Amino acid sequence: MSRGSSPTLRKRRLVSELRRLREVAGLTIEEVGERLECSASKISRIETGRVGVSPRDVRDMLTAYDADVATLEELVQLAREARRKAWWDEFGDIVPGRYVGYEADADSIRTYQGLMIPGLLQCEAYTRALISQVLPDASTPEIDRRVRLRKARQALLSEDDPLRLHVVIDEAALRRLVGGAGVMRVQMARLLEVGALPNVTMQVVPFSAGGHAAMDGPFVILSFPEQLDPDVVYIESTRSGVYLEQQSDVSSYAEMFERLVSSALTQRESVSLITEIARTLA
Repeated sequence: MSRGSSPTLRKRRLVSELRRLREVAGLTIEEVGERLECSASKISRIETGRVGVSPRDVRDMLTAYDADVATLEELVQLAREARRKAWWDEFGDIVPGRYVGYEADADSIRTYQGLMIPGLLQCEAYTRALISQVLPDASTPEIDRRVRLRKARQALLSEDDPLRLHVVIDEAALRRLVGGAGVMRVQMARLLEVGALPNVTMQVVPFSAGGHAAMDGPFVILSFPEQLDPDVVYIESTRSGVYLEQQSDVSSYAEMFERLVSSALTQRESVSLITEIARTLA
């Protein structure tokens, strides 16, 4: 699947256009509900992406907005594409499919992680140990599925048109013995291996840097290949995730990331620190 072609990004683009065209038509959500003889809450849920939208719904909405035929047919087709199944749908019970879809669509990601190694850089032993600690009631089959999903996501870094990843990791994540010293030795080797890829930039914020711009917590900035698809900031929490799409919010996190990069070690210095930590684990 090529960048930007998954159902997740298609749906995002579709609901954005539906909202824009309603505003151009000068209609409120309540007025659209009255015209289509449905509840205003249904229109609201469609425009915020909380529910799916059928091609028929799109056709009815655009007819109410007096959209031209070309626009109507284009968005109806987009609605059909947004309803397709994606490979990550089978993991919908253990991971937010929206995030995995955005990640698969992105051509570049900037991310900071303070307490653990980012998922795209984890070795299998680290992933298993981490899941066992965070989800102590998880069965072996569930852990296996989570590991399989993580490996599928990591493949984005090594495909023909690889994801560009700029990751900043707090030194604390490197020092924390998830799974014990043996697991962390393997994890350090994994970091050095992936960090050497030409599409990966890896930096470490050392303890010596003191406080830094991202002390509030981890975040991900996802950028997409098409200008029609603006950047998204994802902030993960224990039970769910928050997506920030307002330009002001995205710009704020982009500036935060730049300040974070400035306080971090260079890529070469980061490799030296990871190598040193690996040596202490031997």
